[in-house]
Amino acid sequence: MRHSDLLAQISLFESLSDTDRNALAERLTERAYVQGDMVFSQGDRGSSMYIVLTGAVQVFLPAPEPDTPLLVLKDLRTGEYFGELSLFDDKPRSASVRVLMDTKLLELTRAEFAEHLGRSAAAAMAILAEMSERLRETNALLSQRAAKDVVREFEENLTWGQRLADRVAQLNGSWAFILLLLGFSVCWAFLNTLLPPPFPFDGYPYQFYNLFLAVLVALQGPLIMMSQNRDARKERAQAETDFHVNLKNEIGIERLITELTAFRAETNKRLEIVERSLHHERLRVEAPMKGPGGSR
Repeated sequence: MRHSDLLAQISLFESLSDTDRNALAERLTERAYVQGDMVFSQGDRGSSMYIVLTGAVQVFLPAPEPDTPLLVLKDLRTGEYFGELSLFDDKPRSASVRVLMDTKLLELTRAEFAEHLGRSAAAAMAILAEMSERLRETNALLSQRAAKDVVREFEENLTWGQRLADRVAQLNGSWAFILLLLGFSVCWAFLNTLLPPPFPFDGYPYQFYNLFLAVLVALQGPLIMMSQNRDARKERAQAETDFHVNLKNEIGIERLITELTAFRAETNKRLEIVERSLHHERLRVEAPMKGPGGSR
C-alpha cells in the first residue's frame, strides 16, 4: 500500500488534497523493528507520530509494581497509527508501545510536519478545520447530558413486528411455553385417538401435527435471532453511553483536581503573605521595647 493511501485512512489527514497528501507522504521515514523492541516508553518526550506499515505493535501502560501485570490498551496493525498528539506538543508520552512481531513503521516528525504546513497554507487550514471539528464534537459531548436510559429509548421506538419477536423469544425461554406445548400435544393425541367420529381428523402418526411443529420451529428461529440481534444493539448502545458517562466524569474529576491544585497554590501564597505581614508587624512592635544595649 502506498504511503499516501495510509495517510488518507487517518482522520487527521483525510481532508488534505491529493497533492498535499503525496507531499506529506514523501516526508515519512520507514523504521524497522524486530519483535520485542520498544518504540517508546511512557514518560519519553514525544516528537513523532507513527503509522503501522506492516506487522503489529501493542500500546500498554507499564505495571506500577514489579509483581503486577501491565495494562494493555490496544493492539495496532497495518494502517493504524499512534502518537499523533506529539505533532502538536512536546509533552511526555502517556503510554508505552512495543513491537509484537517484525514490524515496519512510518515515522512523521514534528519538524517535517511543521515544515510542510509552513509551505502549504491549504494543508494548514485543512488540519485546523479537522482539529476544530474534533473540538466541536468534544464540546458537544461535554455540554450534553451523558447519562440516559438507552433501553427505554429502544423500547419506545420498536415496531409491532419487533415487539412480537421479543414476546416470542421471551415466551420460548419459559416453562409456560414448555407446559403449553406438552398440554397441546396430549390434547391433540387424545382427540385423534380416543374420540369417536368425526375424529380422528389427524390419526397416528399425526402428520398434520408434525407439519405444524415444523412450521412453528422454522418461524421461531428467525424471530429469536431478531430479538437477540436487537439485544446486542442495546448492549452496544448502553456500553457506549457508559463510556461517555465515564469519560465525562473523568474529565470533571481532572478539572476539579486542577481547580483544587490552583486553589491550594493560591491559598499557600496568601498564607505566606499573611505570615510575612505578621512577622513584620511583630518586629515593628518589639523594636521600641529594645534599648541601645539590649532589652529595657
